Amino acid sequence: MKKGEIHEFEIESYAFEGKGICKVAVDEDKERKKVVFIQGAYPGDVVKAEVRRVKRSYIEARTVEIVKPSEDRVEARCIHFGTCGGCKQQNLKYEVQAAHKRRQVAEVFNKIGGFDEFKLEPIIAAEDIWFYRNKMEYSFSDKRWLTKDEIGSEEKFDDRDFALGLHIPRMFDKVFNLNECFLQNEISAEIVVFTREFFRSRNISIYQTRTHEGFLRNLVIRISKLTNDLMVNLVTSYEDEKLLNEYALELEEKFPAVTTFVNNINLKKALVAYGDYEKVFFGSGYIYDIIGKYKYRISANSFFQTNTMQAEKLYQTALEFASPEKTDIVYDLYSGAGTISLFISEHVKTVHGFEDVEPAVNDAEMNKQNNDVENVHFHQANLNKSFLPKLEENKIPKPDLVIADPPRGGMNPKTVNDLLKLKPPKIVYVSCNPATQARDVKLLCEGGYELIKMQPVDMFPHTFHIENVALLQIT
Repeated sequence: MKKGEIHEFEIESYAFEGKGICKVAVDEDKERKKVVFIQGAYPGDVVKAEVRRVKRSYIEARTVEIVKPSEDRVEARCIHFGTCGGCKQQNLKYEVQAAHKRRQVAEVFNKIGGFDEFKLEPIIAAEDIWFYRNKMEYSFSDKRWLTKDEIGSEEKFDDRDFALGLHIPRMFDKVFNLNECFLQNEISAEIVVFTREFFRSRNISIYQTRTHEGFLRNLVIRISKLTNDLMVNLVTSYEDEKLLNEYALELEEKFPAVTTFVNNINLKKALVAYGDYEKVFFGSGYIYDIIGKYKYRISANSFFQTNTMQAEKLYQTALEFASPEKTDIVYDLYSGAGTISLFISEHVKTVHGFEDVEPAVNDAEMNKQNNDVENVHFHQANLNKSFLPKLEENKIPKPDLVIADPPRGGMNPKTVNDLLKLKPPKIVYVSCNPATQARDVKLLCEGGYELIKMQPVDMFPHTFHIENVALLQIT
């Protein structure tokens, strides 16, 4: 097979991050076979696919025609499906999505970590597979993505240099204009459309990565189903109080459901949807959400689990895996707004939460006070460096249990080494990226731990992402 050729394939299985798999013979005797990864194909499909890359041990291809669809396919709901990278499995039955995710967790731990003997619990599937996100980040771009029909029409589009929506996969500077979305809430898409038209009609500049000039950067919407709080956070490169006062007035009038509007000012060149400081134009500058019996204050830049309903199941799983004693001292690493710390507080003696982001630590302290919890203590600590000096400085006793919930990149090797020096009897590792989790768990097991069991929890229906809880015990 050569690059650019189109061949017919029958899909046999499914790879992590959503690619169909089949095997093809590479010699006349059909004894040697090569794996083909095919984007846009599911097990049971027969497809025609264009070869995109030929490597020594595998081939990559992209579906161009579905000859015979799998019986697991369904009609995608969103008009942006196929362009947007957010819901790549929206055309696959949800129960099949969940089954694939569970199997992929096992495969990742086997291939990356070398694990083949551990207990993998059935996946905890989501009850709500639509409108489940409490946070969405949208991007402004001066390069609107044009559809094939638009390009073929040879028309001139006066909005091609102004877009607000989601990025095209693998294109950091291309954004399509979002008009509907079934991930967060109907009103979110309406706010996106309103915001786009408000600033485009005023010819407001968009930040450009080439020149590092321009005003508009991101729009972030946070919403709570349980308290009906709704935050709009506009991320800009500098302040413009007059303009944003106008925006705030129209936003509040058109969308009375919006409870607070915040402007984050990002002075950095990095394409990140948070600022160096913020200004609140109306409302408190916060929203509140509830997990279990605890109420949490969430600022514009706080980390909070994106799917509130599934987060309670995730934390309950972590609690059950930990099976703590009333005498236990617990460390909560990457503690964010204190959600896990407070959730487990009534079951243990003391919890020490460690978090790098100062606004998140402030939120955690406020959440602690608002929930009248006294046995939790939060510490600002850079977990990309050794946090052991923080323990000595504050005379914090060694833990009986550590719960870690790091970002997608996983734990820093220095943090892993710190855990190996502390040697807590149990570690519960919560992760949104099984690949980096498997890497870290392997290092911990090489240092004296044993992987006991794992529990996948689907926080993100229609995507390839999966949350996973792992229990490790010292051997």
